Amino acid sequence: MSEGMLRMYISFAGMASLVISALLIVLARHKLKGIFRVIVSILAYILLIIGGFIIFFIVFSGPTG
Repeated sequence: MSEGMLRMYISFAGMASLVISALLIVLARHKLKGIFRVIVSILAYILLIIGGFIIFFIVFSGPTG
């Protein structure tokens, strides 16, 4: 597998984590209450940070050769 394809799959994982985090935040705010809301919110924000770092790394690492 080439470096470009590997970076594409890594960026898909980053985008998927961003989408999942957005869905979890909506779920936590509108459907959950109590400790489950806190746990899901923490998980969502962790996924948001991880996805952001992945996308940041892929975008600013430059083109593949």
